[in-house]
Amino acid sequence: MKTRTKRTARRPERIEIAFLEALRKRCPDDDQILEALGDLYTRTGRYEDGLKVDLALVQQRPREDRVWYNLACSYALVGKTAEALNALERSVSMGYDDFDHISKDSDLDAIRRDPRFTDLMSRIQKNCDCPI
Repeated sequence: MKTRTKRTARRPERIEIAFLEALRKRCPDDDQILEALGDLYTRTGRYEDGLKVDLALVQQRPREDRVWYNLACSYALVGKTAEALNALERSVSMGYDDFDHISKDSDLDAIRRDPRFTDLMSRIQKNCDCPI
């Protein structure tokens, strides 16, 4: 399984980040801007910034399972295992059940060996038509 490593943003990514940050200041409640910015922060290794964005998105869209899933990924990337597992559990309890994606997502590598992760994956697998 490929592990995500921090890297420096390339020039086009730095320009895009600057643009989205400026846009966010003008439209602070636009969750699409936040989502794009959070994804870009994570892709460029700015995990703490990505976590801040995901926390803001959870405040704006608390009933969306995918937002909680992204929060779980951010927590895992910054080494907050308990928080990552809690957010992932919440996402699954809200209906997120993409077993294949969860099992391959390198963002979750830090929590993959935790028994709670294994239990959660077993529960997801029981409730869907997932290959073993």
